[in-house]
Amino acid sequence: MTGKIKILVVDDSAFMRLLISDLLSKDKELEVIGSASNGKEAVEKARELKPDVILMDINMDEYDGLYAVEHIMKANPIPIVILSSVGNTNLDVVFDALRLGAVDYINKPQKGGSKIREINVEILAMVKRVARAKPRPTPIESDGLSKLPHTFDSEARFHVIVIGASTGGPSALEKVITSLPANLNVPVLICQHMPPNFILSFADRLDALSSLKVVVGKRGMVPQPGMVIIAPGNANMVVMKDGKGEKVKIGFSKEEYKEYNNPSINALMESVAECYGEKAIGVLLTGMGRDGVKGMKMIRNNGGITIAQDESSSIIYGMPKIAFETGAAEKVMHIKEIGGYLVNCL
Repeated sequence: MTGKIKILVVDDSAFMRLLISDLLSKDKELEVIGSASNGKEAVEKARELKPDVILMDINMDEYDGLYAVEHIMKANPIPIVILSSVGNTNLDVVFDALRLGAVDYINKPQKGGSKIREINVEILAMVKRVARAKPRPTPIESDGLSKLPHTFDSEARFHVIVIGASTGGPSALEKVITSLPANLNVPVLICQHMPPNFILSFADRLDALSSLKVVVGKRGMVPQPGMVIIAPGNANMVVMKDGKGEKVKIGFSKEEYKEYNNPSINALMESVAECYGEKAIGVLLTGMGRDGVKGMKMIRNNGGITIAQDESSSIIYGMPKIAFETGAAEKVMHIKEIGGYLVNCL
């Protein structure tokens, strides 16, 4: 991208539009080119102004943010960041926006006007990060494998699936997890870059959508077949063997990881490589940066299978791209194909 990043600010509060625009305009790399007060106006302004990024509120009179996300994605996909206080009370609406095509989200403080400056750095970093995203015009549907029982061999070829994801990950993970059968014969471990307060709601959402049991990881928890365990957002979840060196349990590492910390994909994948060796399958989905690349490489070096999401279905083709280019990922696949391939591996 050349020149300044052009931004459209959408909020039903005139004061909030002014405040957010002022914060953004102080950065030399950013330019606010317009604003809108509701979803319908946002659709019109997006078509007219062609911004690089849209900061979108959710709760607005008449036409809300979900209306805007849906119609903008259908007409002319633009990276949309949800900036709303609705996440403080109803995270399902945020996940609905992500499913419709929004790229990422920031929780607006409940006392928006007086507290918005406290997340100024987060807003600026988010806008710059998603400006290079490639949102999809329509959601990708899963292949529906979860509706069917699957016949597995009595002895599974692999013993665990570990998945890492960042920007664009919630929707990608929905597609993978909902495509896995209810009688899956291995546990699934997930590390999704996400604020701590979102993780529990995300786990509840996946649990409701999927035939599998989805929970947030706790110390001492034993991964079981058909269980999906998501790393909490305030710690680096790992797996470790008990004192006898037999049973694998959930634990947490105090080590800090420079690629991304709390939760670290590398922390989880490296521990999986050590505990499961050649019996592990590693998957790296959409996201920016390098987190997970080292862990994927360890899984592959130990004899496991490693898969990266392809560019065409990734919101941001960063982590999976580096994983494939460095040899950490053995295969590259469209998000719709990953669930079916995992089942075939088992």
